[in-house]
Amino acid sequence: MFIDFNGIKLNVEIPKEFKCDKDSIILIHGFTGCSEDWLPIIDLLPEHFNFILMDMIGHGKSEHPLTVDFYKTDSIVEQIKTIKEKIVKNSKVILLGYSMGGRAALSYAVKYPDDIKGLILESASAGIKNDKERKKRYEDDLKIVDYISSHTIEEFIEFWYDQEMFNTQRRFSNEKLKRLKKQKYNNSKIGLMNILRGFSTGIMPPLHDKLKNIKVRSVLISGELDTKYTFINSKIARGFHKAKHKVVKNSGHNTHLEEPTRFVEIVTNYLNQISQVKV
Repeated sequence: MFIDFNGIKLNVEIPKEFKCDKDSIILIHGFTGCSEDWLPIIDLLPEHFNFILMDMIGHGKSEHPLTVDFYKTDSIVEQIKTIKEKIVKNSKVILLGYSMGGRAALSYAVKYPDDIKGLILESASAGIKNDKERKKRYEDDLKIVDYISSHTIEEFIEFWYDQEMFNTQRRFSNEKLKRLKKQKYNNSKIGLMNILRGFSTGIMPPLHDKLKNIKVRSVLISGELDTKYTFINSKIARGFHKAKHKVVKNSGHNTHLEEPTRFVEIVTNYLNQISQVKV
């Protein structure tokens, strides 16, 4: 289904029957991803939840406007808010976000802490505190924007997957890798460029000092082989009111893709805990 946000169509998928008496989980993919990335995972998760899969602006079937303002943190938070209110109305939701989607989920949780019943962050950060590091990151992301602009989407996806962060996925068969990359070819160059311009980690407001305002029990997940994000998550977990950091062995940045069984186990245990909490 498409949900309107200030004249922009956002694609939302609800792959299983929606029931009002169930808790709802909004799942948010990472950069170059789409809502379909979560389909293999929700088939393994408990059935007593509603699953709401959104295509972030500029990704998948959602529109990719030329105006960068639609891709900024505040706008993305309000897009999630619009989806939440259209579908689950006044009920609280559980947010599950991966990488860039984790930053979006965290930004939402900080602004609307009373809207959430649970928070699951996979390989996400709370932004960058240091001004020089933030500036450097934004400059690096703008170089990626230039690369996207001067290459085909297929060339960019090859370039993107050639990063060290994704080295652990090279263990996949060539057929699986081709299938994963091909799914990303459907993204818009404009959408990918603008999300980096508007929602780069280097431009997103850092949230470290606001994590304590999130009162719900939260879980942070990272891959053992992704040393950068495992270090980041081990640090920021201490800033939450109540959060646990789970490390997935034999996994890199994308734990739900690389080690789905362990990822599902962690998420299921967490969901079973918070579903017993009456809100």
